[in-house]
Formats: sequence, C-alpha cells, structure tokens
Amino acid sequence: IKTFNFELSSIRVHMKNEKKNTILKYEGLGFLLWQSASVWQRELRRVLEPLDITHSQCFLLISIDSLSNGNIPVTQISISNLAKIDPMTTSTVLRTLQTKGLVSRKSHSDDSRAKAIVLTAKGKVLVKKALAAVEEFDATFFANLGAKPKKMHKGLLALLKD
Repeated sequence: IKTFNFELSSIRVHMKNEKKNTILKYEGLGFLLWQSASVWQRELRRVLEPLDITHSQCFLLISIDSLSNGNIPVTQISISNLAKIDPMTTSTVLRTLQTKGLVSRKSHSDDSRAKAIVLTAKGKVLVKKALAAVEEFDATFFANLGAKPKKMHKGLLALLKD
C-alpha cells in the first residue's frame, strides 16, 4: 500500500504556527475548498507523474472512457460538458493526448463538422492504470474525513447539478 506525505487536518495548524501574526483568519467554506483542492491537485500530480499525465489529462481520459460506454460518438463538447472544463482547455488537452497517442479523432457519424474522440489501445490501458491510481489516492487523501466522505460526496454532487 502506498503512503502519501500529507495530512489535511494539519494544514491550518501548520499555517498558524508558520506565521502567527500574518495568517488569514478567514475559514469560509469556499476558501477551505480551494485550499483543499490545491493540496489534492499537488499530491495527485505526484501520483500521476509515473504515468506521464497531468490531472487534466487524466480526468479527460476518464471522461472519454465513461462517455465511450454508450452508442453515441464522443465529441469534444460532450467531454467538456461532462468534465466541466471549458471547450478551449478541453481542445488543448485533447491535442496533447492525441500527440501522446492516447486518443484519436475520427469522422463523426452524424455531424460532418465534428470529430469523434476515441481512446486508442494505449489510451485504454493507461486510463485503467490512472483510474486505479486515482481511486487509491482518493481513499488515502480523504481518509482524514473519517466516516464523512459519503456525506461530502453527496454534497459535492448537489453543487454540480445543473
């Protein structure tokens, strides 16, 4: 089992000990979410480094894999909508994934202006490894929440509903 070098519960204590007089005393929910997300991204970056992908690349690959389970061609817009990443960023990341040989663009069956995004064999192998790494990382990262991850999960899903 991998261990990760972080502890969420110690962030605030560590910060207060570092700069007692200059620490921002604001602990609003959005601010704490932003700080937690920053720590999560930094640590996830380390986990994904051996796979040679960024967290954005990882989650777009996972999004493509999820969307590929249906009979509808996967488009850049459907990936962008699912991942909740703006279309220009999605386009940039997809180009990188294509350069790495992880996705290919094929003619869309219904729309001559669109391209269908397909995972390559290499992409399918990598997405399985990445998903396993992310799940293991998340289990460890969120372990500090004790019995609360399910409640947090429900709350985050509620925030993301359109």
